[in-house]
Amino acid sequence: MTRLLDTPVSSGWVGRQLLREPRRPAAVRESPRAHWFVVATVCIGAFMGQLDASIVTVALPRMGRDLHVSLGAIEWVALSYLLVLIATVATVGRIADAVGRKLLYVYGFGVFTVGSVLCGLAPTLTILIAARVLQAIGAAMLQANSVALIAEAMPPSMLGRGIGVQGSAQALGLALGPAVGGILLSLAGWRLIFLVNLPAGVIGLALGWFLLPRSRSRRELGAPDTLGAVLLALAAMGPLVYLSLAGREGYGNGVLLACLAGGVIAALAFVRRERRITDPLIDLSMLRRRGLPSGLSSGLVSYLALFGTLFIVPYYLSADRDSATLIGLQLAVLPVAIGITAPFAGRLVNRLGARPLTAGGLVLTAAGMLVIAALHSTVGILAGLALMGVGLGCFTPANNAAIMSASPPGHAGITGGVLNMTRGLGTALGVAVAGALFTAGAGIAGAHVAQANTAVVGHGLTTALGVLGLVTLGTAVALLFTESRALARS
Repeated sequence: MTRLLDTPVSSGWVGRQLLREPRRPAAVRESPRAHWFVVATVCIGAFMGQLDASIVTVALPRMGRDLHVSLGAIEWVALSYLLVLIATVATVGRIADAVGRKLLYVYGFGVFTVGSVLCGLAPTLTILIAARVLQAIGAAMLQANSVALIAEAMPPSMLGRGIGVQGSAQALGLALGPAVGGILLSLAGWRLIFLVNLPAGVIGLALGWFLLPRSRSRRELGAPDTLGAVLLALAAMGPLVYLSLAGREGYGNGVLLACLAGGVIAALAFVRRERRITDPLIDLSMLRRRGLPSGLSSGLVSYLALFGTLFIVPYYLSADRDSATLIGLQLAVLPVAIGITAPFAGRLVNRLGARPLTAGGLVLTAAGMLVIAALHSTVGILAGLALMGVGLGCFTPANNAAIMSASPPGHAGITGGVLNMTRGLGTALGVAVAGALFTAGAGIAGAHVAQANTAVVGHGLTTALGVLGLVTLGTAVALLFTESRALARS
């Protein structure tokens, strides 16, 4: 009885248990399909993250009208989430390499789910953005560890297949997001789009606790690089603030130009600091490993293309007076095509190598964007979205496998964190750059987009997807060029 009432001992024991990765049940550990249990559990987190991203994208026009804010302001519902994710995911990956990937992944489900519920209950835009920040911290805990958990659990010969299945789960989240989001918007408004994460989060937390293995490899945490994390956040924030607000305030606005310059200075300071300190947030020497720079940069471009399209197309369809449900169903063509293609592409990685699938996938993605830019009809939009889906379905598993295969031993968490950080940056840039190109092409201020007619909005659609399509095509050509140079040197 005395021991039960001994609060310090009891609380200390509870604390140790909460910070210790639990063993899986023996039946799970000894199962010949144990590695697939890991993939299935990780897929729930991948599903949640992409479901949330695509639902929010579809809901932004409605949120803007309901809250009476401009396009530049409502973008921050998406951008606040992405900025925090970019700033924290690499740090979380580094911590996970030291304290355990399972631990942070499981708790990430809890934080993400709580943040989602708070988003659904938020009474104002300010509180909604604050809740999105909490949600982003949970997403960082999930995303920094997802690919690393698969890379450690799967046999090397099956890594491509495992990552391909994860890509399908991401695509399923993207596919259900527009459709479910459109239905919820039509029936009950935008608040419920955040609450759909609640059941998936509870299930994911429980399965992660029992099915994920304890971390096999760890490394010393070292001193925290707080200044590096702050510089990284500022480097991302400066350009994004400029791009999201310049369409309304003017591209020559002095304050916004100062934000842009501050971001560039912060990026240079971050690189200088990481090269000089003993325990950097990101070991830049790691990026010299063959395959990592091209893999990370092309991954950024793929997400810029994906989310730029998902952000802009709903505005055109809304101007065309399509219902929210119909918009969601049309957008779902893109992720459905990803989901169909990704498993097959994952199996082809070991046979063909990553480069044909990544470069070829980006060519198809660019072709789809240019089709939408040229043809604004329903058939043109659906065909373009399908082409993009096939291209990204080929690209993503191959790119993931190539990056994780090039990761140094014991650095799976930080590599996965950097991978998802660059994707988050690509997503944020996709929203901000596409928004800036869209309003510039349409020749209207962001606050008046919802009232513009189809012809005006069509000019913005052509400009945004035309430019982003050419950027994507140029990246594909660069991938082929770098590979040919690497083969010539070897």
